[in-house]
Amino acid sequence: MKDSRELLLPSDFPAIRRTELNTLQLNLGYLCNLSCTHCHVNAGPKRTELMTAETIDLVIALLEKGDIQCLDLTGGAPEMNPEFRRLVRAARALDVAVIDRCNLTILLEPGYEDLAEFLAEHQVEVCASLPCYSEQNVDAQRGKGVFEESIEALQKLNQLGYGNGLPLSLVYNPGGAFLPPPQGDLERDYKRELKEQYGIVFDHLLTITNMPISRFGAVLHAKGEFQSYVQLLKDNFSQDNLAAVMCRQLVSVDWQGFLYDCDFNQMLEMPIHASRQNDTLIASDQPMHIRDLLGQSLRHIPIKVAEHCYGCTAGQGSSCSGAL
Repeated sequence: MKDSRELLLPSDFPAIRRTELNTLQLNLGYLCNLSCTHCHVNAGPKRTELMTAETIDLVIALLEKGDIQCLDLTGGAPEMNPEFRRLVRAARALDVAVIDRCNLTILLEPGYEDLAEFLAEHQVEVCASLPCYSEQNVDAQRGKGVFEESIEALQKLNQLGYGNGLPLSLVYNPGGAFLPPPQGDLERDYKRELKEQYGIVFDHLLTITNMPISRFGAVLHAKGEFQSYVQLLKDNFSQDNLAAVMCRQLVSVDWQGFLYDCDFNQMLEMPIHASRQNDTLIASDQPMHIRDLLGQSLRHIPIKVAEHCYGCTAGQGSSCSGAL
C-alpha cells in the first residue's frame, strides 16, 4: 500500500493551537468484521492490534480526574475489544458521555447479540456508519450484504429507543474523490428514504470528508487521483472552519496509548511530542502517552498539520461530529 505521508508533507496549512481538552477519542484496536474501501485505519478481520487492559486502566484513571466530558470510542469495531464493556461501565459511572462509533453489522455478529441492549442500558450514543441510503452504494463501499444487515441493526436500535430518546446519528462518507454535499439537505434525504422504505428514524446525519490517507489514499494514488483530490480540498479551504476543528479540544489515543492530535494524524504516525507543565512548553523526542495526561496539560500546544488537514476545513468543514 502506498504511504501517503510523504505526499502530504510539508504543508502550508495555517498554524493552529489547542484549547481546553474535553474529548478523549480512543482507538480500541484495528480488529473489525468489515474491510471498507473508505476506512482510513485499514481495519479488518485479520488485524490483531487491540488496546490492553492495562492501558484501559490508565484511561479510567484519567476520566476520574473529571476533566474529560466525552469518551469517543472508535476502531476498527471498538466493540470487539474485550475491555469495551468494562470501559463503558466505568465511564458512565463517572457521568462521562460515551459515543460508540458503530458499523451496525457488529450488532448482528455471533457473540454480540446483546450488544444493542447493553448500549441502550448505559445510554451510549450510537454514531453509526451508513455511507448511503442506497443498497448498491453501501455494498460497493463496504461489501455485499452489508446494507441489508445495517438496516436490520438500525431497526433493532429503534426498537430499543434509539432515535426516539436515545441518541442515534448516522455517518455519510463520499463514495469517491469528491466533497460531501450540504449536510442539512442530505440529512433530509436520508430521513425521508429510511423512514418511507424501512420505518427507520434517527437524530442527525454527520457528513465526513474522506481523507487522502491509508486505504483511501492508496486507492487515490493507484487511480492517479491523489494530487487532484488534495488540490480539490485546498481549493475549497474555508478560514471560518479553523476555529471549530476537532483537534483543538480532542486528543486521539492509539491502541498502545500514545497521543495524537486526531485519528488521521494517528494513521500518519504524527504523534504529540510536546506538553505543558506549570505554564512551560516542554519539547520531547518521545511521543506523549496517555499516562502523561495524568499530570500534564495540552493547552496551547501547537497542533501538527499536513495537507490532509485541508479535508477538515474544505467546504462546509468536516469533523467526527459532522459538518463544521
